[in-house]
Amino acid sequence: MRMRDTFIKPMHPEGRRFVAIFAAITLVLFLLWEPLGWLGVILTIWCYYFFRDPERVTPARPGLVISPADGIVSLIEKAVPPAELGMSDMALTRVSVFMSVFNCHVNRAPVAGKVTAVAYRPGKFFNASLDKASVDNERNSLCIEMPDGRQLAVVQIAGLVARRIVCFVKPGDTVQTGGRFGLIRFGSRLDVYLPPGVEPLVSIGQTMVAGESIIAELSMIGDRTE
Repeated sequence: MRMRDTFIKPMHPEGRRFVAIFAAITLVLFLLWEPLGWLGVILTIWCYYFFRDPERVTPARPGLVISPADGIVSLIEKAVPPAELGMSDMALTRVSVFMSVFNCHVNRAPVAGKVTAVAYRPGKFFNASLDKASVDNERNSLCIEMPDGRQLAVVQIAGLVARRIVCFVKPGDTVQTGGRFGLIRFGSRLDVYLPPGVEPLVSIGQTMVAGESIIAELSMIGDRTE
């Protein structure tokens, strides 16, 4: 890998408009007062960095649930998947990954399968690290049916600063593990609802890398007790 590639990452097309806006404002700030212009330069670089979309190497071993987001595991608890997905009302293990404004915000599919439902629900904008964010905040939910018939839910949740959830897939689409399926702008959270009997292999506070970090193994059912 070249040294340049360590610092310069590809940018997702969703970010081009925002970087252009930041750059235009920066030019105006330079005309008004040079120190403000340099502040604009810093903010423009941050905007580019926010929308970075680096390549990821997804583990090839089948049967893994991969993190859909960069960030920190903030919650692990039992919860019922969003009602709008039409899944069972059984409480499943939910693993929440909180993304700060410094994390890469491109979201990746935790498993391979067919998208059977995509449901957007408007809501509030509480801090995404809070438990109530899963219920009250704006969200976009996906149900992915795996080849063995089991279902997994992944939910994009807007945060205190986030005001835009973007989803690239629709019902009927097929996703691959680690494939890009959406992004959220400016700080947010992803919830993964594991299939019944599947326990997480992560702990609260653990750092996740989207498309690479392993959350759970689908074959490990009943190996761990509450």
